[in-house]
Amino acid sequence: MEDAIIRRILDGTYPTGRPLPLERELAAALEVGRPTLREALQRLERDGWIASQKGVGNLVLDYRRTGTLNTLGPILRTGSKYAQELVVHMLEVRALLMPDAARGAVRTNPARVVAALAESAALPDEAETFARFDWYVNRQLTLLSPNPLFHLIVKSMDPPYEDLSVGYFGAPENRAASRRFYEGLQRAAMAHDAEAAAAVTAEAMQYSIGWFAALLAALEVS
Repeated sequence: MEDAIIRRILDGTYPTGRPLPLERELAAALEVGRPTLREALQRLERDGWIASQKGVGNLVLDYRRTGTLNTLGPILRTGSKYAQELVVHMLEVRALLMPDAARGAVRTNPARVVAALAESAALPDEAETFARFDWYVNRQLTLLSPNPLFHLIVKSMDPPYEDLSVGYFGAPENRAASRRFYEGLQRAAMAHDAEAAAAVTAEAMQYSIGWFAALLAALEVS
């Protein structure tokens, strides 16, 4: 329900700064009942897509200014060009956080970092397994870091990251790159080398950014 309205906001059918159609018109267009529609509109207002204004109706907001981290997932699900660009930006944010998270985790909890990576060598060579394990590693590094904000920010990326990572790990070279990352991070944790952990994590983050950026560029050419 929300996704249908969001797609129309993103493609300009419902322009920023203008009210949505009246509820009865919108419910008919979406082929849903008005109670169901009102629940969806409440969620859209919560996430910064619209604002209910007396005498105006549901005004479409500039989601780039009013959105929250909850805005990210629905945008990515649209598959729009803007969504594809956001993938790279999301990974850039992750690349800013994760090296420091790895540094802090290895500095304060090296044994638990080693334990989190214990299954990495035996991972089946399949996309879904890698996607689950890779996000588990990301979450563990933020949880083991002394900065609690790292986990809150990275956790907010859960739904879009899990969807994207299955496609990413469908490429054998990306699975191989992640195996090298896990091995390097495990060596750093065993040596209690926080700076090496940060460096190997930064390298892995930049690799994934480069892969998605190249994919986006190829899609634009085609």
